[in-house]
Amino acid sequence: MTAPAAEQPLEGARGVRRVRPVRPALVRPREVWLAGASVALARHLAWPAALVRTIFAAAAVIGVLWAGLAIFLRGEFGILPFAAASPLLYAWFWALVPRETATPDAPLRREVPVAVALLVAAGVLALLVPVSWLVTWTPLPVGVVEATAAAVAAIVWTLVVDARDERRAASAPRVRAVAGGFLVGYGLALLAGGFADSRTLVAIVAVVPVLLGLATFVVPPLLARASVRSAERAALAREEQRSEIAAHLHDSVLQTLAIIQNRAGAGSEIARIARAQERELRDWLFAGTDPFAGDLATELRTIARELELEHAVRIEVVTVGDVAEVESRALAAAAREALANAARHAGGDVTVYAEATPDAVEVFVRDRGAGFDPDAVPDGRLGIRESIVGRMARAGGTGIVMSGPDGTEVQLRMPRARLAGGTGRANGTGAANGNGGAA
Repeated sequence: MTAPAAEQPLEGARGVRRVRPVRPALVRPREVWLAGASVALARHLAWPAALVRTIFAAAAVIGVLWAGLAIFLRGEFGILPFAAASPLLYAWFWALVPRETATPDAPLRREVPVAVALLVAAGVLALLVPVSWLVTWTPLPVGVVEATAAAVAAIVWTLVVDARDERRAASAPRVRAVAGGFLVGYGLALLAGGFADSRTLVAIVAVVPVLLGLATFVVPPLLARASVRSAERAALAREEQRSEIAAHLHDSVLQTLAIIQNRAGAGSEIARIARAQERELRDWLFAGTDPFAGDLATELRTIARELELEHAVRIEVVTVGDVAEVESRALAAAAREALANAARHAGGDVTVYAEATPDAVEVFVRDRGAGFDPDAVPDGRLGIRESIVGRMARAGGTGIVMSGPDGTEVQLRMPRARLAGGTGRANGTGAANGNGGAA
């Protein structure tokens, strides 16, 4: 889309102000090598990302070499802030530049294993200690503090960042254990060298990495156990509070709703609304906080709640066995059609009985209506033939409709083998199709 003509730059015309292109916002992406600072800066300046990374890396390498020569040859430590300019600038971008907004399909991905890189850097810095120890005499050789700091940073990184990274969460404990062992061994070596060479400051400082290494093996398990204990106490407190609320609501609200249903009559609008509210409240109190879970028991209760609001009917749902662990869309859809037929044509009280056995899952829907002849249903009425019997047959189960003067019963049966294979999920959910209808 082009800009308006009045805002476009005119070549060769005088007195016309050029319109500068708008630079992209300085935002770090979510798929990065390390932190995304180079990519953010490259996009903002319209430079290649490889060029910006090369500048940062080259400046860091030159700074390290410069600082090393200055320290080993002249013993000057004042050059360190200037030598660390590139890493400090990168860290500044990392801390202050925002990241792109997270989306479900754009998780945070970091290509560089930072903890491993810090651990390798700690090993390299540790190799500088004997060189500095022999070449220059300083109270504290170069690499003692730096190697300890790099190893501690690797440990902190595994605890704070890698623990939340799904790709590195499994390897984070191993990297942390290696870092802790490195600190213990490194500290003991410094301690022995300090006593042997009569360097008191080195011996004193060497105690720090030993203690930090030991803490690496002790503190994380203690923190994990404390977190588990805290979660258990919070869950217990919530359960006690939930029990108190349940007792109070059972003594007041549920009894009031029951009285309203009895006095209003089963077929009245007030009774249906009170029944639906009572069912929803009981599900919340005694069956969990999620009324829309995907298991069969919850779907049956949800169907009953919806139909009670639409029709003058009272539906009682009873489940036996592990029905709450079963998921079958075909079975739930067939049960919905059977319940819809009972609510529209029979009314009154409808009973739903669902039982899970080791061999199969069965659902029985029974009403006390006048009944009908299943064989006399016209061919154009597909509610029973397709939405109940046909759906169950296509899913690998069976559907039987029995009706008489004392009511109608629909028997639905799904073998466990068909549930394990996921058969029937393609048959859809919800009510019957548009062609379906009451029997």
